[in-house]
Amino acid sequence: MHDHSNEGQNKNMKNSGSDHSLIEKVSAYISESGGRDLPAGVIEKAKHHILDTLAAMVSGSRLKPGEMVKKFIQKQAGIQEGQVAGSPIMTSAINAAFANGIMAHADETDDAHSGSYTHPGCAIIPAALSMAEKEGADGMRFLKGVVAGYDIGCRIPQAIGVDNLLSRSRCALSIGANFGAAAAAASIARLENRLVNYILSYTSQQASGVYYWMRDEEHMEKAFVFGGAPARNGVTSAILMESGFTGVSDPFSGTHNFFKACAPETQPEILAEGLGQRYEIMYATIKKYSVGLPIQAPLEGLLSMIKKYGIHPRDVESICAHVHARSAHVVDHDRNMPDINLQHLLAVALLDGGLNFEAAHSLERMKDPAVLDVRKRIRLITNQELVPYQSIVEIARKDGSKFKEHITTVLGRPESPMTAGMVEEKCRELVVPILGEERSQKLIDKIWHLENVSDMRELRPLLASHT
Repeated sequence: MHDHSNEGQNKNMKNSGSDHSLIEKVSAYISESGGRDLPAGVIEKAKHHILDTLAAMVSGSRLKPGEMVKKFIQKQAGIQEGQVAGSPIMTSAINAAFANGIMAHADETDDAHSGSYTHPGCAIIPAALSMAEKEGADGMRFLKGVVAGYDIGCRIPQAIGVDNLLSRSRCALSIGANFGAAAAAASIARLENRLVNYILSYTSQQASGVYYWMRDEEHMEKAFVFGGAPARNGVTSAILMESGFTGVSDPFSGTHNFFKACAPETQPEILAEGLGQRYEIMYATIKKYSVGLPIQAPLEGLLSMIKKYGIHPRDVESICAHVHARSAHVVDHDRNMPDINLQHLLAVALLDGGLNFEAAHSLERMKDPAVLDVRKRIRLITNQELVPYQSIVEIARKDGSKFKEHITTVLGRPESPMTAGMVEEKCRELVVPILGEERSQKLIDKIWHLENVSDMRELRPLLASHT
């Protein structure tokens, strides 16, 4: 009997511009990534992002989202496969990925990727770590999974179109992170192409995120959207395939495919473009300051002028910080979280002559009369002529003198990367108060020498805490 249903399906797929080669290219890249050699520069950059994200996880374990997720995980039963950072808790790989993802974006310490408008590390690295623990993977298999995760997770929003997603109130950050976490988990699990196809299909079904996370006032739902849910979803997709699940073999083409569900006009081919030659982790940013990415440039501009011109708070008549429109709505004065309120952070930095982690996260200082007095002199200006994440800062002093600084890049951006020593210094500030000096140094040394780590479970006693 002739199968007319298949004939009709093939016809529909042809008419919809289907391209099975895309899913095959992407799945093959993920499946083979664990056995592929990486350039030395990519390995080095990956170590930087891994250390930076682990530090975000550990420091985030003491912030409110981290404390809440630890309470949640303590109530969950399950096999002990993964370590929850900054705690004594061992739990399932899925729950460990979820908890560590929440912690990694409990604030704004984690990395970012401007081209895809994502925070890749906070989902990809927790997913990779929990899968590596479950599988007993060595350090380089873990690292290669992370690199594959960045490659897929950062290409997905670009293939859909970041503006397409924003115009539909969809969240590029969570959608990209879902695929990045799934790719990392699949790579570390060494799953064959056919199963990776299914993983990408299950991930397409889980890829969600709506832009109203902007209304979150405590960084709780934001941590769930950016880090926790995508990390959990990616690991879940991989473990389902390990457990024998099957699915649709090509979610990217044919009628009602993933890209058509996201926007009418997309560029799916971007997903496979340059795989194995262009590594997205090389275009990711490590933040110098543990604050929102759009604040990095204006903060750098202010601190530069304080140093050059001896600016003192009592002498300042006004400060104008110019940022791109895409940045302005994220960091304006209405945000009640100190680490993403531009005017507040500039006021604190002016008063302190710098900005450390504690000052950037102090809720008490948002009510400090001295901070409020300076803050009312600071204006945020939307400037469409600026490139996103650049800034112009203008200071007018009461004596009539004026100063201006145009920050085109900041330390930590791809064009001005932090050195290993700088990344380590940032890490130490975040983890030493929680893990202590000796364990912090051992953790740092493990990451710098991942090629010598035979089993990622070796990190468990270094990431754990008795509280």
